[in-house]
Amino acid sequence: MSRMVRKQVYIEPRQEELLKRRAKELGISEAELIRRGIDQIAHMPSALPPSMQAWEEEKAFIRERMRMRVPQTGRTWTRDELYDERLERFSS
Repeated sequence: MSRMVRKQVYIEPRQEELLKRRAKELGISEAELIRRGIDQIAHMPSALPPSMQAWEEEKAFIRERMRMRVPQTGRTWTRDELYDERLERFSS
C-alpha cells in the first residue's frame, strides 16, 4: 500500500450513518469506502465547460424578450385589490 495522507472532513449525521452501514455491508473500513468513492468520481466526466456561444445566444434571446410589448387585457383590478379581497375572504 502506498503512503497515505491524513484528511479530516465534516460530514452530516445522515452521511455518517450511511458510511457506517455501507462499510459494514461491504466488510471494509470507512476510510476504504471513502477512498473508493474518490476513485470512482475520478473516472466520471467533469462538467462541460461553459459555452460562450450559448451564453451570447441566451443574452440575445433575453434582449429580444425585453423589447416585446405585451398587449393589455383591459383588466379593471389592481394587484393590491386582489390581495385585499383574498385577505378579507380568508380571514373571516
